[in-house]
Amino acid sequence: MSAIYTSPAGERELNRHYRRALESWPVPADHLRIPTGQGETFVLACGPQDAPPVLLLHGSGANAAAWSADITELVRHARVYAVDVIGEPGLSAPSRPPLDSDAHARWLKEVLDGLGLASTAVVGMSFGGWLALDLATRYPKQVRRLGLLCPGGLGRQRTEKILLNMALRVFGAWGRRRSVQAMTGLSATEAHSTLESVERTFTHFRPRTEGLPRFSDQALGRLTMPVLAIVGERDAMFDSRQSTRRLRALVPHATVTFLPGTGHAILGQGATIAAFLDA
Repeated sequence: MSAIYTSPAGERELNRHYRRALESWPVPADHLRIPTGQGETFVLACGPQDAPPVLLLHGSGANAAAWSADITELVRHARVYAVDVIGEPGLSAPSRPPLDSDAHARWLKEVLDGLGLASTAVVGMSFGGWLALDLATRYPKQVRRLGLLCPGGLGRQRTEKILLNMALRVFGAWGRRRSVQAMTGLSATEAHSTLESVERTFTHFRPRTEGLPRFSDQALGRLTMPVLAIVGERDAMFDSRQSTRRLRALVPHATVTFLPGTGHAILGQGATIAAFLDA
């Protein structure tokens, strides 16, 4: 059993659900396995092979299936590479190198090299947004455009809220559901299947618990490529107002969208992302 799961049975269950999601992926896709210094990386490749490339990076406790609702829109104008992030409940290696190092950026550079991409657009959500920022600030020439959904590393991480919501899990199924609703900002009526999937994952998966390093003003100043950021007013994970202020001050050319009443989970942005990539 990999140490990132709570039990062998839990690992098998999550793997089974993920493989079912891959079988029902909305568009034809190639399943690629890229060797890297952190172990093998699984990538879903879809869309016209001669279209401009875009790398998709999901958040913590997820895998490439997080993009299934948006993929049909995205592949209309792009060659999409949806990566299973290492150390997360997908099909990539369980490796978890230190966050306060260049290890993740070097890993992604190896993935890009393995895909034959000298430069690409990159879109990331939450932890994937942090990974996208880390890559873009360390290797800016390789990131042609940068899309961020509720990204980490900009505004303050709301550690106290995260710990409080995680504590709800001791109350069994009811507590797990309430914890997931509080963390995502989704209600049971608007996103039942999403909540069910997240609840299942965090029943069997051990997420990383260390805080995400914040990017310095100097690092953010290296973002000269076009940038789109979408954040939610009621984000329980990150201080979205602070994220907005820092981006507008330090990356003045960025397009920053602040969604009133929206929590950490930002859904239904496929058309907006596609328009940004196609600009």
